[in-house]
Amino acid sequence: MRIRTFIITILCGILLFATAHGQIDYTKRSPPPVSAEAKLEMEKKLLQAQVEYEMNPIRADGIIWVGRRLAYLGRFTESIDTYTEGIKQFPRDARFYRHRGHRRITLRQFKLAIADLKKAAQLVKGKPDEIEPDGQPNARNIPTSTLQFNIWYHLGLAYYLTRQNQKALDAYRECLKVSSSPDRLVSTTHWLYMTLRRMNRDGDAAKALEPITEGMDVIENTSYYHLLLMYKGILPVERLLDEAKGDSAASHSVLYGVGNWHDYNGRRELALPIFRKIVSGTQWTSFGYIAAEADLKDSLDRIDKIHPVNPANLENPVQT
Repeated sequence: MRIRTFIITILCGILLFATAHGQIDYTKRSPPPVSAEAKLEMEKKLLQAQVEYEMNPIRADGIIWVGRRLAYLGRFTESIDTYTEGIKQFPRDARFYRHRGHRRITLRQFKLAIADLKKAAQLVKGKPDEIEPDGQPNARNIPTSTLQFNIWYHLGLAYYLTRQNQKALDAYRECLKVSSSPDRLVSTTHWLYMTLRRMNRDGDAAKALEPITEGMDVIENTSYYHLLLMYKGILPVERLLDEAKGDSAASHSVLYGVGNWHDYNGRRELALPIFRKIVSGTQWTSFGYIAAEADLKDSLDRIDKIHPVNPANLENPVQT
């Protein structure tokens, strides 16, 4: 057990060192593993989307579905290129910027993601919201998100990941305006709450939790819902950690929430091991992983300012 822990610690250190110094190319990283059956099903749906697109190549929906199906298979660069081609044909269609912005977050291209999502927000301003169809339907087959929700949600996330806290807060405030369903409400409130706690606005954070109650009909985002109930003192942290066993996107969401809760309550010594556990996993496309990675990178940057790294030693980090 000690040897395994030591190896994980070393691997995390190498990963974070490389991330902090811009040495990871996420466009070439293998996607998170999925079962052979799931991959085959996703490939079938991609082929179907491509056939439908070829039959009607000037239809915006067809281009979007090809891009989405490519992304589900981890072919993120191809997905982004597909949305870029779509923008050439439909420059006023906010959906292309929304989806391209999301996948630029996946690849840690945060500045480009922010530009895309700001453009999407401009394009939908003053327009009615619309339901966004699910590419991977939930158990009830009920879509839980909308176009404008996803624009503001991902824009808030991109700002949060780059520590532009006031801009993240503004984006999540806008997101709340279109968070009329329980699933949208708990998702937005979770990131809004963490942003406010990061800004030391504890009173506003507590007010943000007031609409969150027991018994809400949450279909998909139960991880965020349970975290919010933990923040309110309704659920114990042990319950959350028990739910977060395994290496999955949902587990990473819970672990990041718990780690961050320790962090903004002054228990950084408990937060950092949780963040390291997340980035030792395989789900590098999950928002919990990306956020943990960003927080660890921020910690390294702070250390680097105190103890600067000699670029001449980058090829041999052990000597640094």
